This record gives sequence, C-alpha cells and structure tokens, in this order.
Amino acid sequence: MVSLTASATPAQVGYVVRALDLHAHVFEVTLTIAQPATDQLVSLPVWIPGSYLLREFAKHLQGLHARQGNKPVAMTQRDKCSWQIHTKAGKALVLSYQVYAFDSSVRTAWLDSRRGFFNGTSLCLRVHGQEDTPHQLTLIDDDLPKDWQAATALREQRISKRGFGDYLAANYDELVDSPVELGPFWRGEFVAAGIKHHFIVSGAPDSFDGARLLTDTQAICEAEISFWHGKQPQQAPQRHYLFMLNAVHDGYGGLEHRHSTALICKRADLPRLGQTRSGAPSDGYTTLLGLISHEYFHTWNVKRLRPLEFDRYDYARENYTELLWFFEGFTSYFDDLLLRRAKLIDTAHYLKLLAKTINQVLQTPGRQLQSVAQSSFDAWVKYYRQDENTANATVSYYTKGALVALCLDLSLRHAGKTSLDAVMRELWQRCQGGPMTQDDLLAVLADLSGKSYGAELQQWVHGTADLPIKKLLKQHGIRLDEERAPLPDQLGIKVNEQQGIRLKSVLRGSAAEQAGFAAGDEWLGVATGQGQSTQRWRLNKLDDLATYLGNDTHCRALVARDQRLLTLSLDVPDTACSVKLGVIDLKQVDTWLDGKIPA
Repeated sequence: MVSLTASATPAQVGYVVRALDLHAHVFEVTLTIAQPATDQLVSLPVWIPGSYLLREFAKHLQGLHARQGNKPVAMTQRDKCSWQIHTKAGKALVLSYQVYAFDSSVRTAWLDSRRGFFNGTSLCLRVHGQEDTPHQLTLIDDDLPKDWQAATALREQRISKRGFGDYLAANYDELVDSPVELGPFWRGEFVAAGIKHHFIVSGAPDSFDGARLLTDTQAICEAEISFWHGKQPQQAPQRHYLFMLNAVHDGYGGLEHRHSTALICKRADLPRLGQTRSGAPSDGYTTLLGLISHEYFHTWNVKRLRPLEFDRYDYARENYTELLWFFEGFTSYFDDLLLRRAKLIDTAHYLKLLAKTINQVLQTPGRQLQSVAQSSFDAWVKYYRQDENTANATVSYYTKGALVALCLDLSLRHAGKTSLDAVMRELWQRCQGGPMTQDDLLAVLADLSGKSYGAELQQWVHGTADLPIKKLLKQHGIRLDEERAPLPDQLGIKVNEQQGIRLKSVLRGSAAEQAGFAAGDEWLGVATGQGQSTQRWRLNKLDDLATYLGNDTHCRALVARDQRLLTLSLDVPDTACSVKLGVIDLKQVDTWLDGKIPA
C-alpha cells in the first residue's frame, strides 16, 4: 500500500490519483499547489494532442472542492472547462475532485474491476501560470486487488515493486503526454539500439505469444531507429519507451506520445503460442504490427518534428494546421514499408497493403472535392465527425497523405539523387527535431534533389487531381492492373450486415445513388426477370445479389425507409474496377523497398 504521505513533494504542483470506486468507474484526484496565485485559475483540456476533436473532458469532472489549510475556498466557474479559485497567494491550495472513467478508447480514461487507464488530459487540471514547473504524480493502490500493477513512462521517484508511488514530470505537457495503465497486465521488455523498451498487454488470453510480439516489435524499433539515425543510434531522442496494448474483443486504434504509446487491438489479432513463424503473418497480426510501426514512427514525426502550429499546445481550443497529410500521411507510408525492411512481411504482402491504400483513395469521391491540405485543417469538424456523407465530401489525410509520400519518394528515386528517407532525416537535422513548416520541406527537397517540388506539392497537396501513381510505379518495376471490384464498390455503397442489410453510406455518382438508395435504407430483397418470369428474392447478405442476378445487370430492389416500402430500379455496372499491383522487374522493386537509390 502506498500512503498519501509516502514522500515529500519536490514539485510545486502535485497530483494524487486513486481508484475511488471500481464499480462506479470513478477516479479520485487530489491536486496540491504549493504556491498558488491570487485567484488561481485552473482548467481541464478540451482535447488531447494526436486526436483532433474537442472531446470536452470536463464533462466527466465532478465534486470539485478547494481548501487552504482547514478552510474551504470559494470558486467561480469561468466557462465549460475552467475555474477561478478565490485563493490568497502564498498558502498551499488543495483541490479535490472525481472523474468518471468509462471510455475504453486510447484518448480518455477507463476504470472497472479488471483494468484502469487514464491520460492526464482527462484527470489533471492545468494550473495556469505554473505549466512549466515540475509536476508530481502519485499513484495510490489503496483497496486495489493485489495483482494490480501500474505503468507509465514518467520518471520514477519512489515506487513500489508493482509500480505504485511517485513519478515526476518536467512540466504539464510531459505529465499529460504520459498515459497510465493499471491492472493485472502482462509485461515484457527488450533493448533496441541500446534503448530499453517495455511492453505491457492488458486483456491477453493464455494463448498469447508474448515472446514473438517482443521479437517482432524489437525488429520494428531497430528498423525505425536506423531509418532516422543510421549508424548513430545513440542520437535517438527517447531515453526509454513504453508500449501499452489493450486487447479487446473488437477494437483498433493508437495514440502516440513522446516516450510511450497507447494501443488497442482485437484479442484475436495477438500472436498465439504454437503458430508457425514461416511465411507471412496473419492479416490481423500484420495490422497490429503496422499499428505498432505507425505509432513508434510518431516518436520522431509529430511528437518532436511537428507543425509550427504545435510548437506550444493550446489545450483550451482547436489547434489548426494544414500539415496532417505530412505527419499522419507520411507516417502511414513508412509504417508498412518499414515492416518490409524489418523482414516481417515480404514484397508481395507489402504490395497488397499498398494496393489497399490506393483503392481506399480511388473509391473516395471526396478526393475530387477536398484537397489533402484542407482535409488536415478540417480534421476538427470533418475527419473526427464522420457521417454518411463523409466519403463524398472529404479525403483522408492518412491515406492520400501516404500516396503523396509514395509519389514524392518514387519521383526522387527516379531522378537518381536522393529519396524520401534522406529528406526525412535532413528535415530532422534542419529543424533540430522541432517545429517545421511546408517551406522547410520544400527547402530540403530542393537542396537534396537539385530541383523545386513546389509545383508537385501545389498539385498533389493543395489540389484535387488524381496522383500520377501508375506512371511512377511503372518506373520502379510495378504495373498497376485493374480487376473487378467487390460488389459494394461496384454499387457504391457501404453496408452493415449484422441484422439484414443496412446501408451506412451511398457514394456520389454511384449506381446506388442513381437508383435512389439512401443511407439508412434496409435492403430487403430483389426482383429479377420480367412478366411471368419475374422472381422475387429475400436478401440476407449482399453477396446473395450475385447469386440471384446471374448474368443480368438489372433488378428491382425492395427497400424499407422510414417504415415505407420502396421499389428502386438498379443497374449493376460491369465497369467498376479496383487496383491490383503486379511486379514487372523484381530487381527494381527491391531497390526501392530496400531503401536504395537506383543506379
């Protein structure tokens, strides 16, 4: 057990966090400010860096009280997330409050009888005027099950063997950039390029192969440290690193931090004991490895090398930038590529993943309406607030940004002087691992290649024309073939088939839109043939349509909308295609994928 008086606080700002009630999902926080200002202002962030949406964390804060000594102190709520505490300067101020924690994502906080997790942005009030002073975090294990542990990337001061106790952050930014995991998790560790990495997994079944996950993650980390620092791995900025993975029945996601990352994956995607290591990993495990690669790459790209607009986070409002296509998109390009270089997937598997990204962009009508720079700026109101029209009005800065990176990389390599690898490393040096602008990228491109890429970025990033992917891939030994698209893509719909066929979205200009389908429709059945030869069929799955159509391309669809039955005339196009990549010259392909410059 860790006592509230376990150690003297060297920091001017200290937080004590305990799980108040596992079944009510409530954390208790005690905040001590040694030297408060007169009428001290405190606030809770409205967003968390890396996830560009106002999430209004203050909605879960309750029971806020203040005292100096034994006397209560009055307070005034200033707005949705800040409070003015009517303090007298020079006398310690103690705030106490509770936070409801029942969001299982990587962005907020969670607490139940099996696991606890929180980001500081959800629990830790910001003390205005003292953000740059050291902050202490004390984790209390009162009344917690004996098998619970605690883990965070914060600097240890005095902790128990199970990880409870005192941690120190250099400032508020570091405090809230260091999530905390609590519970009976699995843990392992490895060393990559001289840096100790810890890995914890919550929710893993007994069949989980932790040794394989550590070995494969180590290969990813070594490949990425080598990517950024070559033969000088000691220049890597992280002093240590913590992977925090929550395995659930159905989920996926990650959020990057300077010395750690919080991840979620499907329990079925974990590597299992007894599985053979020969050949390609399963699609699910590859997805997990890609997520690990993506979030670890962010250690450099966005957590340190970052948009100038993120030089100092403003936790009270949106922080706009047009550069998410670079920081998320380029990271998305290199995440799978570095799996190939780490020898965790082969060339065929990599090309399959690349083709998937190409198809995702080509099957998004919004790419012709919104530039990827606009997509970055609008993330706060569009990307993180998706609805049935999102694909028609927007383009993802993840997927199109990855293809912009692909086009830049292949263009640079074809010219024979440099590569995007070298550009990223030179940007790191030029910006000293700190804030950057698009002009910095353009300057490095010109310095290393000997030509301006202003026109290309204007067209690819700030325009809406399709990218020259086919031409550039051919120059590097890959042909872009077309094959018949899956039925949903032929029709231009996205569906939910858990209970019947429910349309989630209808793509602009598609056969489904022309027939009159709308998001929310329940597709009940089809009628084929004419007159006395008419046949009517109930649809349980969308694939049933191909069976009932046979060689026909026309049918009448029966749909339910707002309890009304509608009959729609549907023509299934025979020209809808998706992209498949094939190898023309394996030597050229390997030169690119291995990171070499063509001779």
